[in-house]
Amino acid sequence: MRKPKVFIQNNMYDNIKEMLIKNEGLVCQPYHCSANKLSIGVGRNLEANGISEDEAMYLLENDINRVVANLDKVWEVWRSFPVPAQEVCVDMAFQMGIAGFMNFRQTRALMEMGCWLEASEEILRSKYNTQTPARCARNSRKLALCKSAKKNIRPTSS
Repeated sequence: MRKPKVFIQNNMYDNIKEMLIKNEGLVCQPYHCSANKLSIGVGRNLEANGISEDEAMYLLENDINRVVANLDKVWEVWRSFPVPAQEVCVDMAFQMGIAGFMNFRQTRALMEMGCWLEASEEILRSKYNTQTPARCARNSRKLALCKSAKKNIRPTSS
């Protein structure tokens, strides 16, 4: 538990925290409060206060851990790939969700065969490239630079 930056006696801090949770409620999804302000958590007005960089990094760490756990659950082979390819898997699953990433059947089949150049070209032919071209290009380059880059090998299954 993080300590407050301002001095408040521990029991008073705990009492205030308990009171605010009771009065504001705890909502873990964005919602509009009674003043129609976008809020989250315990009355955090996102429109007026946003979140701090520390809070954003905390959320990011949790999100990365969730994505990695999802990849481990549904596609264990990704851990056997070169590190740059693993990073691409995490980035794509982070952006489009695990279900969206798993729809990249051809790309994933090429990755499983170690055909990194083909996999890099495959993502460039996708809607992913149309929607986020700079991000897709960076990930395509990462895949193309993986060791044992092979070209013109077609997977037998999709």
